[in-house]
Amino acid sequence: MPAIRVSLADERRRLRDLAAAFSSEEGFNARLIDYRFLALEPYVAGAARCIELGCADGRMTARLRECVGSLTAVDGTEQYVAAVRRRFPDVEVVCALFEELEPDGSYDVAVLGHVLEHVDDPVAVLRQAAGFLAPGGRAIATVPNAGSLHREIGCILGLLSEPTELNEADLRIGHRRVYTRETLLADVRAAGLEPEVVGGVFLKPLSNSQIERDWTPELMDAFYEAGKLHPELCAELLVVAVPVREPSC
Repeated sequence: MPAIRVSLADERRRLRDLAAAFSSEEGFNARLIDYRFLALEPYVAGAARCIELGCADGRMTARLRECVGSLTAVDGTEQYVAAVRRRFPDVEVVCALFEELEPDGSYDVAVLGHVLEHVDDPVAVLRQAAGFLAPGGRAIATVPNAGSLHREIGCILGLLSEPTELNEADLRIGHRRVYTRETLLADVRAAGLEPEVVGGVFLKPLSNSQIERDWTPELMDAFYEAGKLHPELCAELLVVAVPVREPSC
């Protein structure tokens, strides 16, 4: 178990309060999670065992369970866990904070979808994820991108003082940080993981509310495809990483 920097009781209360402000089934959030799955699917599909760290209310869980042999879903929010258990009786669902988990080295893939920006110690959580991996396993993480086109535009308009500033929406859903490509890779490497793939998900020039109001599904799909050409400007960063191998004697 990693060293704990915050009170676990305080973290549980924080998660419980934040859960009231977020639903993965509403508005553009739902669509973005679907695009996130499309981006990580090639690195997950066919895995015998997968663990999802931070399942929230289960939209990503629904897609992961269809492409892996068995799935374990973990979240520290009781109401999320209860909902996911009801929806997916075939999924092993664990109610725990990441700091409480004891990794067992038995999973082929660990998925952390928008987890690292929420936790107190992201490097410790990445180490936990690495500890769950069997030999040859990989960890996949997605995080908000400070270099996203919509954040750059926000800076030009004076809505943000810098791309890494937490805006009102970030604070409402409990973000503690927004990542640059460099800070994400630094955390990944500090956790003993080596990035194999670094990409982006969805080219996003406008806010969620503007997209929800004005865009057709076809236009959203086009900007998802455009994001593959310009990952550095996407709404999210994606990294696929493997544990660093110890040098052989």
